[in-house]
Amino acid sequence: MIIRPILVAAMENTYIVGSEATKECAVIDPGAESSRILAEVERLGLTVKAILNTHGHGDHVGAVAAIKEATGASYAIHQGDAEMLREDNSWMMRMVPDFRTPPEPDKFVAEGEGIEVGDGSLRVIETPGHTPGGVCYYVEGAVFTGDTLFQGSIGRSDFPGGNGRQLILSILNRLMTLPPDTRVYPGHGPSSTIGREKSSNPFLTGGRV
Repeated sequence: MIIRPILVAAMENTYIVGSEATKECAVIDPGAESSRILAEVERLGLTVKAILNTHGHGDHVGAVAAIKEATGASYAIHQGDAEMLREDNSWMMRMVPDFRTPPEPDKFVAEGEGIEVGDGSLRVIETPGHTPGGVCYYVEGAVFTGDTLFQGSIGRSDFPGGNGRQLILSILNRLMTLPPDTRVYPGHGPSSTIGREKSSNPFLTGGRV
């Protein structure tokens, strides 16, 4: 599996996840700088088949429209965050000059669903708390956590629709049960592992999970 992170405007991590065998890929959380993302897809010799959002906040969706127009890829998000896509994100344009309002999703992802990417599959894990429709995408050895779980921290829950208790339960019950060597690829900041977060993340009771 090819995993290529790209740090875009607003210090947001976009991920290209592709199949070595079929050269198909998904783009997870394209927040900005669509030209850079598409250039890297081309450099890797990949074809974008899916655009996936972990949640609907503006810094994660700003390049969805441009990438969808350029590739014809299917766009998916959880239904719980669909309304966010229609909100006024004009403030984002001060941080992300190329921000565009995302299109209507082609489909809604749901718990346990597998998103096929070539010969691999990204499994949807529902992790509400940062947002009502927050999800993570798991493939053997890696999990893309959006703004649910970071290295040494967790997502905010004070935005509209956030729920701190729900966020902690999502992390403990859904993410901390993954194999400890699973690489955590968050929406902001450096990567980590489930084992590292389980043992040292101060928001997760200091490892007493």
